[in-house]
Amino acid sequence: MRINFFHVKDLLFLLISVSLFIALYLFSQSTHSQIDAIKKTGILRVATRNTPTTYYQDNNGNPTGFEYELLKGFADYLEVELELIVPDTFGEVFTLVQNRSAHIAAAGLTITDERKQRFRFSPPYAYSTPTLIYRVTQGKPEPKSIADLENKNIKVVANSSHAELLSNQKLTYSFLKWQETSTSSVTELLEDVYEQEIDYTISDDFVFDAQKSYFPGLKKSLVLSKPAPVAWLLIKQNDQSLQRATRRFFELPSTQELLVKLKKKYLARQTRLGYVDIETFRSDLETRFCKLEQYFMMAEQETDIDWRLLASIAYQESHWNPKAVSPTGVKGIMMLTQAAAKEVGIKDRTDPINSVIGGAHYLKKVMAKIPDRIQGKDRIWFSLASYNVGYGHLEDARVLTARAGRNPDKWSDVKEFLPLLTQKKYYQTVRHGYARGYEPVLYVKNIRNYYDLLDWELRKAKIEAAKPAISPAENEGEIVMPGNSLDRGEAAVKEMIDTIPSAL
Repeated sequence: MRINFFHVKDLLFLLISVSLFIALYLFSQSTHSQIDAIKKTGILRVATRNTPTTYYQDNNGNPTGFEYELLKGFADYLEVELELIVPDTFGEVFTLVQNRSAHIAAAGLTITDERKQRFRFSPPYAYSTPTLIYRVTQGKPEPKSIADLENKNIKVVANSSHAELLSNQKLTYSFLKWQETSTSSVTELLEDVYEQEIDYTISDDFVFDAQKSYFPGLKKSLVLSKPAPVAWLLIKQNDQSLQRATRRFFELPSTQELLVKLKKKYLARQTRLGYVDIETFRSDLETRFCKLEQYFMMAEQETDIDWRLLASIAYQESHWNPKAVSPTGVKGIMMLTQAAAKEVGIKDRTDPINSVIGGAHYLKKVMAKIPDRIQGKDRIWFSLASYNVGYGHLEDARVLTARAGRNPDKWSDVKEFLPLLTQKKYYQTVRHGYARGYEPVLYVKNIRNYYDLLDWELRKAKIEAAKPAISPAENEGEIVMPGNSLDRGEAAVKEMIDTIPSAL
């Protein structure tokens, strides 16, 4: 049989051409960076956790939290949409990045030696010191050394830097034993220590400091290692375009300003209530608040005043007791005077729904008297002070504030001058005379504290309700990890694998 050489030559040329085309196509595909892929899809996928210090939904169902706001800033910087992936367990945030289902993990993650072997990181945005947390209890001394941890019930989050830290410590202190939980957050472990269900847990100091006032009696003890940087976690690969983008983002002056704002907003919020106050509040929340919650929400619909603020005012006034009566004759949930009740058309001050809605309308009338130039939180604090001491006395304090060269439109300034209305040399120089000016200052302070505590408890309840029903077997040193319930879809994963170059 005779072979036509010309046909073989054509066939070889065709094969070489196809091979070159495929090679050029694959090369062009491989040159697409991770940032290119993110911008092409228009979505930045981030794995995070549903906790009070990272991400949660507020009272209106809107996303909020330290990590969320910082990530939203980064997504806006990239001009893409932010998509959050909230896995069932802490350990899954690493898996989601490893298998490319998420571009970033952001959950207050400490940079550790073990993690650096597997991942890359953004520039740090905070520093954290792992600290042993205990509850001050009569008859139980504070732990002052690792030796004091022998035979104690210690629990930490599985796959956390704290679990890694204990494993390293065990190389030196063989007696160390602890439990690891895959389903609880640090906040829940703090609550376990508070309720004395466990002896100790470990928390990063900035996380504990953001929450400690809600757990009176919990204290920091042993510092277990030097401060470590906290950063976002990224996949380890040759393509470092996403890491470079995070570096540019954190170098922006606007990002540094945002960090200062977020740390103040989420990590420095505290209530000054004592142990008894918080315990009483939590008890009343379970026994009294549930019967009144709907009334506060109804009042918000009628007046546009935050129902949590109304609930906090009511707690300050009556501890949510519908039958409360003061020696001066004010009555009901909102402790309305007879004149105030008449002004808003309320006949029965002891009827819970009438008292709440009447009190809300009365507060709205008070708010309307505050000058329009005073807005934001200052307007709220002035309104509360006026609700307590009367608008005339508030105006007198503002006059004293202005005389002293301070700002009469700032509550932080005016609250320093309200107590002066008890002193003759001051109150005789203003229109309305003597007033117990220290009372509205304490009144506003307490309501702010109750608001923060109520917001905190509602936030915890919402996070708890959002958790999947998982009952893992948690034994010392052994945890049965639940399966990943995320429905990301094979197509999304394949898309990312196709567009992100593999590490060589």
